[in-house]
Amino acid sequence: MPTVPLSDELPATASVAVRVLCAFAAKSGDLDLRFTPSPSGQDGIAGHATVTGRRAAGYQREVALSALVGNLRVQGRADGFDPAVPRLEEIKTHRGDVARIPENHRALHWAQARVYGWMLCQQLGLERIELALIYFNIDTGTETALPVWHTAVELKTFFESLCARYADWARAEQAHRAARDASLQALTFPFDGFRPGQRELAAAVYRAHGAGRHLLAQAPTGIGKTMATLFAALRAAPAQGTDKLFYLTAKTPGRQLALHAMQRLQTKPVRVLELVARDKACEHPDKACHGESCPLARGFYDRLPQAREAAAEAGWLDKAALRDIALEHSVCPYYLGQDMLRWSDVVVGDFNHFFDLSAQAWSLTVNDDLRVGLLVDEAHNLIERARLMYSAELHPAAFQAARQAAPGELKKAMDRLQRQWSTLARAQTLAHEVLAELPHSFIEALQHHSAALSAHLAHEPESAGTGLQNWLFEVLHFLRVAEVFDVHSLVDLTQPTRPVGRSRHPVLTIRNLDPGPLLQPRWKSAHSATLFSATLSPMDYVGNLLGLPDDTLRLDVPSPFDPAQLSVRVTPQLSTRYADRAASLDGVVNVIVTQYAERPGNYLAFFSSFDYLQQALQRFQACHPELPVWAQSRGMGEAERDAFVARFTDEGQGIGFAVLGGAFGEGIDLPGRRLIGAFIATLGLPQINPVNEQLRARLQARFGQGYDYAYLFPGLQKVVQAAGRVIRGPDDEGVVVLMDERFGRAEVRRLLPAWWVLGAQPSAYTAAPSVSTSSGNGVATNQAFVQGRATRLAPSRD
Repeated sequence: MPTVPLSDELPATASVAVRVLCAFAAKSGDLDLRFTPSPSGQDGIAGHATVTGRRAAGYQREVALSALVGNLRVQGRADGFDPAVPRLEEIKTHRGDVARIPENHRALHWAQARVYGWMLCQQLGLERIELALIYFNIDTGTETALPVWHTAVELKTFFESLCARYADWARAEQAHRAARDASLQALTFPFDGFRPGQRELAAAVYRAHGAGRHLLAQAPTGIGKTMATLFAALRAAPAQGTDKLFYLTAKTPGRQLALHAMQRLQTKPVRVLELVARDKACEHPDKACHGESCPLARGFYDRLPQAREAAAEAGWLDKAALRDIALEHSVCPYYLGQDMLRWSDVVVGDFNHFFDLSAQAWSLTVNDDLRVGLLVDEAHNLIERARLMYSAELHPAAFQAARQAAPGELKKAMDRLQRQWSTLARAQTLAHEVLAELPHSFIEALQHHSAALSAHLAHEPESAGTGLQNWLFEVLHFLRVAEVFDVHSLVDLTQPTRPVGRSRHPVLTIRNLDPGPLLQPRWKSAHSATLFSATLSPMDYVGNLLGLPDDTLRLDVPSPFDPAQLSVRVTPQLSTRYADRAASLDGVVNVIVTQYAERPGNYLAFFSSFDYLQQALQRFQACHPELPVWAQSRGMGEAERDAFVARFTDEGQGIGFAVLGGAFGEGIDLPGRRLIGAFIATLGLPQINPVNEQLRARLQARFGQGYDYAYLFPGLQKVVQAAGRVIRGPDDEGVVVLMDERFGRAEVRRLLPAWWVLGAQPSAYTAAPSVSTSSGNGVATNQAFVQGRATRLAPSRD
């Protein structure tokens, strides 16, 4: 029996998977992310089944093996074993030329084979064994076997060398886990007391995570949901044996709030990792991700162990800290973060890191059988985000551009796809047309095109710069979405706004309408999950569309705020319906100016679209040019968004024009005088169009509330979120003006927060009074505004 002692001080046995051990201790050389065509997970499973199905009787599949080294247990499943030889096979599926498989990948595959080989020798008392790497081409069905004989002594030496490299780390990880749990058991709330409603939320999260249950928690904006959920989930973690806590957000501001809360909790030695998108972490965006191009990829795995140790020692790994450590060790910050995902305790990232089709956090959870907790912030956003994750589209313009750049050897497969696309175009009779099922002939042609293009890029990676690689990624995503296509989605054809040459080929789209069935495996893999937001009402709607388990707990925290803190008014004669918008502009302007004259300060005005925003802004500036205004624009970058929010200061005055449901409708915190009111000139209802009508019909058939699920509920959630920007703390006071007569209807009012007391807004058609405004240097001056001509609106209509 090999003996590489880990520790005399730690009696507990540590376990490590063969895959993890080899990835940790056997990787070396460059980080190389040049495109290599790889099979999907389903292809890989099918490929393994094909190979093992070809073997003779007596062949053993998925052989469970383990070996104990000191107090380190190494375990895993060997792909196949033929006891008659004896021969162990490690099976890897691939596409393209087997000779193009990178050497460092092969080295990792051989390491796995050798570890399994030693385990078999030890278990069966073998003195020698044949090991074979089997590379199976899923496109051609061809096997390439690379057999090598090894003695048990050789394999034992190799095995012990890997374990020796892992030994110190395993010992440190056990010590870290013990220290982490001791710290969390003693964790105290970082403030003198809880805010009203905050203790109730924290207690519910603690009970849910302690019982391994999922929880839907609706709690008002401003009570400290981030701190309450993190504190409670962390306190529950040691007793539950939680390996990792994922805090998932829809937008960057939510991620920053979570990191700030973790700093306030002072949880060291808990390791905190912020996950960011690759393009935001890349130090050399002009270089390719391989050692021949990027200096941070060259020798990456040789320097990774030292960088990993430094990162683990630091513990705090937000974007800036991780970058500093990575550059100190000359490794890529993004891929250091990906490595530290396995070794961190609290991971703060975007929804897609756990719920996307290729989510690494979910793969890690499932493959390593981790016990994880989820905290899903602003969970109402997950419905639409998940729909996008499980949707895909192909544009004829992108295909034609790729076709022009493609070499002759790809023409045959591309011509076949072109013919299938033409067949769809000829059958299309409407500008938007829903198909009864996936176009199987088109999908088959797309698969052949994908295989041909993958093989080409594998042989000639330098041609990826022509745009072929980006097109291939679109194709591969479309095919992955097609694999999970079912009644929860639809496939449709849409006429492009601009035809490509003479072509009238349609845009082909797979649209997910009901993400619940696709999210169910994610909820099942989590030990516990808390989804929280100020707008999770109605909870049946949220739970159904997110596919939450039937036994999910529910909590609705009453508002701690006095209704007197927030004046909520409805304009009873103003309609902001699409047909009435032109006639509504003077009324909207006068409502804003009247309120501003009553109480000058900082306000947000929300509109249903950028077009409506611009119309209102232009009318406002024409009538009242002295009043400070600033506006959201399409495609604002992060710096521009920060500048927009920075205009809201305690001493400032003015109105920010924004789009409901956009970057400023939620996730920003403007307490006190920074924001004293909001105008909402829309119900937020999605546009009536063929796609949304299909959504309504599908949800009607599934849940019996098609209009509510497709239009009313998501629209009113946006309204409540936007209004929630106003009251952020116990001392805040403000006003929300709901600018549409439909807000007075019973079916709408029942979806608004119970603590709101709705009153009627004074007439929108009176002359705008004199108001106090702020000059450029912040000094208030009284100015008489130019009076806009009163305009009587057309009668409201549905």
